[in-house]
Amino acid sequence: MADKPIEVLITLPMPEELIHKLRALSPRLRVAVHPAQAVGDISDEIWSKAEIIYTDVLIPNLAVAQNLRWIQYHYAGIDYILGSPLASRQDIRITNMSGASAIQEGEFIMMSLLALSHRLPELIANQAKRDWPADRWERFAPRELTNATVGLVGYGSIAREVARMLQPYNCSILACKKDAMHPEDNGYVIEGHGDPGGNLFTRLYPIEALRSMLKECDFVVVTLPLNEQTRDIIGEEEFKAMKPGACLVHISRGGVVNEDAMVDALTEKRLAGAVVDVFNQEPLPSTSPIWKAPNLIITPHVSGFSPVYKERAGEMFVVNMQRYLRDETLYNLFDPTLKY
Repeated sequence: MADKPIEVLITLPMPEELIHKLRALSPRLRVAVHPAQAVGDISDEIWSKAEIIYTDVLIPNLAVAQNLRWIQYHYAGIDYILGSPLASRQDIRITNMSGASAIQEGEFIMMSLLALSHRLPELIANQAKRDWPADRWERFAPRELTNATVGLVGYGSIAREVARMLQPYNCSILACKKDAMHPEDNGYVIEGHGDPGGNLFTRLYPIEALRSMLKECDFVVVTLPLNEQTRDIIGEEEFKAMKPGACLVHISRGGVVNEDAMVDALTEKRLAGAVVDVFNQEPLPSTSPIWKAPNLIITPHVSGFSPVYKERAGEMFVVNMQRYLRDETLYNLFDPTLKY
């Protein structure tokens, strides 16, 4: 029915301005905010009414949430729903927040590329020794980002933002994605950012040609989602395929890069340096040998954090809500067959 109320449940605190924007879209929307850490923090009665749910990591009990038609997740990576009944439901639309975090993650990657190119790990280690080495010009000579070859493993919203930000550096930008025949971005894009048309790379490779691409790269940036196809996709053979002295930036999900193979490549100096933000086990145990790997910058899964993330995520939710009300295809739909 065209005038039937639409119950919207939001399970995390959101700016009041966003709530007003949502309610202003249609008098049919009934927006309720119930912050919760677990499914049980919200009553079955409230779950049962919800047609639309906006949540961070909660997976509703579908036996209770029988009116659910769309769930919008607050994050881009939603691998935590894999294996749940929700992931296989064809009648419930699931969307992620891809695109909303592209700006801050793009900046994080640019910071990492510049840090590695100017040997920041070695400089920090040298500072700890309070040394002013006589051979500093040779020891800390940069691998300049300008005119370098940068390989983007995965060409989603984050990698596309990196491609945009790399344009002034005159880099050769190589990108690798699952469907290389469709370089355009059909997901949510913040105006003025990313590469919606798929025009900013130098060359696009299919994922099957990953090792061929890695051979050419001075810097490798990994932004793939985690699923059965991408687990350990950067492993021992991929590190061997990389150009000697290449650098790695990994901000996707723990499990995409094989950590043992990465530590070996760093220890043997085949990999000149790395910045890693995500790990198989988080928090990373203090006993992990990864902490001691040379020329490695470890960050505690913070690349997607920003003080304005909720506002950006909220804006995307508003845009998707407009599309829902018009019965249009939603941005960032989860595909049960691809599992991302």
